[in-house]
This record gives sequence, C-alpha cells and structure tokens, in this order.
Amino acid sequence: MSERLVALQFSAGSPKRLDKFLVDHLPEYSRSRLQALIRAGRVMVDGQPAYKAGQVLDGEALVQVQIPAPAPSELQPEAIPLDIVFENADLMVVNKPAGLVVHPAPGHFTGTLVHALLYHCRDLSGIGGRERPGIVHRLDKGTSGLLLVAKTDQAHRELSAQFAAHSIVRAYRAVVLGRMKKREWRVELAIGRDRWERKKISPRTTRPRAAVTLVRVAERFKEATLVEAAPKTGRTHQIRVHLASVGYPVLGDRVYGGRRAGSIGEFRIERPMLHAIRLGFIHPVSGKPMEWEAPLPEDMETLLGMLRSERADAFQS
Repeated sequence: MSERLVALQFSAGSPKRLDKFLVDHLPEYSRSRLQALIRAGRVMVDGQPAYKAGQVLDGEALVQVQIPAPAPSELQPEAIPLDIVFENADLMVVNKPAGLVVHPAPGHFTGTLVHALLYHCRDLSGIGGRERPGIVHRLDKGTSGLLLVAKTDQAHRELSAQFAAHSIVRAYRAVVLGRMKKREWRVELAIGRDRWERKKISPRTTRPRAAVTLVRVAERFKEATLVEAAPKTGRTHQIRVHLASVGYPVLGDRVYGGRRAGSIGEFRIERPMLHAIRLGFIHPVSGKPMEWEAPLPEDMETLLGMLRSERADAFQS
C-alpha cells in the first residue's frame, strides 16, 4: 500500500483542536499516531504545515493529511494458540483468554496476541502501526472474551469507523463485589488519565472524556452480583472504573477495587472477573450484520458455582 493524501474540510462552527478534529474523522488511527504525523509536518491547514496538535481550527479550513505507507512489522511471529471464533479474508473474531496481552508494550515485548496473529496470518492490516497490526480495539490483559481483528486496511478503516460511531454491539459479563440493589443502572461519568496516578483512569483528570455504561443485574448472590455491562463509549478501563464508581468494583480488580476486591470468603481471585461475552457489527465488505457470543471462561464459572452454592437469594433476569 502506497502513501495516501486525505483531504478534510473543517466547517465554521465551534472551534476545535486539530488533533481532536483528526481523531473524529480518521478513527482508524490513534490520537498519538495522528499527533506524530502533525509533528512530522505531514498535516497541512490551508496549505501551511501545522506542527502543533493543539492548533485551534476556527472557521472554514482545508486540512490535508499525508499518511505514509504502513511500515512492515518488525515483530517476530510466535506460535501461540488462538481460539478463533470466526475468520474470513477480511477479519477475524478471537476469543482472548485472560492473561494474554493484546499488543507489545513496556514489560510485554513478546508473547502477545499480535505475535500470535502474525504467526497465523502473515498479511495483517498495517494501519495500527508496527506494534499493533490488525488491532481495531483492545481488551485489558486480565479481561477475557471476544476481540475483533482486521486483516485488510479497508476492513480496519470501516470497523474503526463503526467503533467511533458507537454502533458496535458489545456486552460484558462481570462479577462485582456487593449485592447490587438496583436492577438497572446508567452510569454516566466522564473519565480520563488520573492527574496523580498515571497508570489509572478516573474522573480526577485534566482531560475528562464522556463515558456511558449501561448495567443490568443478571443474578444476585449474598455478597456479590453477576451483571451485564454494555459500554456505549469506548474509554480505557471504562467498565471497571464505572462499576467501582457506583460502589460495586469488579471482583479481582485490585486496581480500582483495592484489597477487598481480591477475594470473597475463602475464594482468592487472581484477575478481574470481566468477560467480553457479545460482539456484533456490520461486515465491512458484505454489509451484513454479524454477532457472536463467547461462553464464560472456567474461572468465572467456578466462582459463580461457589456463589450459587452459598447464596441466600437469587434473581434471574
């Protein structure tokens, strides 16, 4: 794939940062990637290079972006088993196990899902960059469940646009600490990188981003609740932060739930009990709606079995 030039028109209206405008119109690229293109002089505003991501667009403007051809990945393929739910020439749906990191990052330069994908499929979409080929969205290391992978650049762009439009169907099952009283919640809380603890996401941030999660009780136990959470936005750690913010942290999530979330009774929990159970989207080529479900993993089923054996009361939705 060769270098391409993308022309975008900014219309008069509310002023907007240049990098935010690009994120809104080029959702297949991360904000950091677009900021790097700005710093490299690859973004022009009305024919002039724009070297500052914070440049404010105000009034009519033509924004042109020179997008270089994807560089070949330098990562080495690794023969890591994959649980492939669906695959065709355009995309894959993978059931990711808990403990598997999605893409290389500090402390995890080998043994990631990306390394496994490169072994399975040698021509992944390069839009995600050298470290994230094919990756349209992520799941945290400790989260299990359905993950979408693009095999072509066209599929990557189309699927990223669906994520940006929040039209992707996503549902998670989580076991949370505490017996949830309300049957349904709408958690609406803007979040972002925490001002003092940079590894955490919280409402205590200088750059809050709107976030909405719908929560429904599936089953109640004596000291815990099984819920289904549907994120209507796609912020980092959104479900974990939102559930903790209303007083029901995900069991096993010591980052947002502290020590008390690390165990229940005699049962010690080693990872957040969070599973991406449902995923649906419009196929980027055929235009047909597609949807899958992934059964709960063994560790969650074991926990639920223990809770069911001890519960005093239960509610089935």
